[in-house]
Amino acid sequence: MSTIQPFDEQQIASVGTSVLALCVGQHTDKGRKPLNEDAIGSRIPNGHLLSTKGAVVAMSDGVSLAEQGAAASAISVSNFLADYYSTPDLWSVKQSSQKVLTALNRWLYGLGQDYRDARRGYVCTFSALIFKSCHVHQLHLGDGRIYRYRNHGLQKLTTDHTSVVANRSKYLTRALGLGINIDVDYAVSETESGDIYLLTTDGVHDVLSDDIFAERLKRLADNKEITDKQCQLLTQELINDAIAKGSTDNVSCQCIAVRALPEPSIDDIYRSLTQLPFLPPLAVGMKLDGYIVLDTLYQSQRSQVYLVKDSHEQRYCLKTPSLNYQDDLAYIERFLLESWVGSRIKNPNVVAVCERKANKSAMYYLTEYIDGVTLTEWMRLNPKPEIQQVLRILSQVVVGLRAFHRKETLHQDVKPDNILIDKNGQVKIVDFGACFIKGIAEISTPFIRDIPLGTADYSAPETLLRYPVNAKADLYSLATIAYEMLTGELPFNGKQAQCKIDKDFKKLNYTPSFVCNPLAPIWMDNAIRKGLNFDASMRQADISEWMHEMNSPVEYWYRPAEKKTLITRDPLVFWQGLTAILGLIIILILLFLPSS
Repeated sequence: MSTIQPFDEQQIASVGTSVLALCVGQHTDKGRKPLNEDAIGSRIPNGHLLSTKGAVVAMSDGVSLAEQGAAASAISVSNFLADYYSTPDLWSVKQSSQKVLTALNRWLYGLGQDYRDARRGYVCTFSALIFKSCHVHQLHLGDGRIYRYRNHGLQKLTTDHTSVVANRSKYLTRALGLGINIDVDYAVSETESGDIYLLTTDGVHDVLSDDIFAERLKRLADNKEITDKQCQLLTQELINDAIAKGSTDNVSCQCIAVRALPEPSIDDIYRSLTQLPFLPPLAVGMKLDGYIVLDTLYQSQRSQVYLVKDSHEQRYCLKTPSLNYQDDLAYIERFLLESWVGSRIKNPNVVAVCERKANKSAMYYLTEYIDGVTLTEWMRLNPKPEIQQVLRILSQVVVGLRAFHRKETLHQDVKPDNILIDKNGQVKIVDFGACFIKGIAEISTPFIRDIPLGTADYSAPETLLRYPVNAKADLYSLATIAYEMLTGELPFNGKQAQCKIDKDFKKLNYTPSFVCNPLAPIWMDNAIRKGLNFDASMRQADISEWMHEMNSPVEYWYRPAEKKTLITRDPLVFWQGLTAILGLIIILILLFLPSS
């Protein structure tokens, strides 16, 4: 049977900013047999289906002894490609695929009941790969094979479900339609850009060795950019070679090259991290997955950060969770969110989370190592900085924070200790532990989430009071840092951390920055004061507007600081006073009203 292509295929599909790019080649031939009982097919959808269900490649080989083997293989591939995408979006790949295969098996088995021996009715093998996000899901029944070529090495991912009897004849022990129940081999693993997968029926791999497969796949992998046509040519070459080698069976082959992967979803990272053990504290000189520990940079009750190097002398920061929280699901989610946030945000002013190609043996993640100082240390070394120095640093922080906000993510812990400055003056925002991600916050969980509040001295009132927050909360933190850089002191005389309720904030008094530092420009103080408004709606529209005001002396030089009206400062006192005045007027009217 020829290739089944019931759907329009598109090898490159986009979902938002994430891209899954696959090259697919497939070929089938009847070989020396009068009828082709093999069936192959693939479906790579666009948009929503690609993100929720993934891309599918499937292969089936109708059993020769079965009188309807060709029909069985055709039904299996075409129906799986259709029915899998009809399952609910909330079902996992495993649940969806196994439900569909169970239904297919019972249908084929039922059709086979019309034959004296049901095993000779509608029986076929089945092998499939489902590419979803950064993982590949593998389904297997029978004697088809799935191979993976990675880093110049070929690995057979499946086990043949066959039994050899005395006369050396092979018999299938598992197949679709063979019995009322099925036992499907299911596996899921991370896939990588550059991986090449090969699916073959027994007519191919019974006569061609794994060495031949490895040599052909190496040749394909050596191309700078693999195309669909190259994958197609490889499958045709293998089919022709199998026939030339004397294969007496139908011959089918599929080749899938992973060109690019989307950004890992939170499910991907959660799946990989929750399967990994927590590490005990590491000592200098210890090795972990090829990294050597050079120093302990930070250690607390919640986590540890180490300086490590790889075999190429490249240095990284390695962060591990504390053993105290290995059974705390909320903590694990918060830890994995850190690495996920970092992997999504690519910006020169945000510390980069480094992807590790090989599998991890424990729970941790890597970031680039910044050889520099924190902004806290910088302020200590520069107690009276030049205005241009302050603006240069703040403008880079703004660029980094904009990268967070474009991803609907709030940093929520913007403070001098989380801002690094390297020897070249490059600024990097670090620490994603307190980040708020809008999309994640909307997902329900069976546990109470860990809600970090950041550092009280730098957090916006709405954050500390657990009110709804938006990007203006980070603006407030940035204005606090700007005030401290100009004056060496925290705004509101450092009393903000003591505030517990709304009224506490209203009692705070703002001291202009130019009072503490006569060299602080008035226009910058106006921008800072507006950014520190306890009412988020009264602050600048966003951090870009705030930075514009910080850099605009002409516009703000003569503008006096805005004074709050009494009704704004204290509505209760305003209305009490107004009521008292009105009451006094009424009394005076009654007293002097002439009697009739």
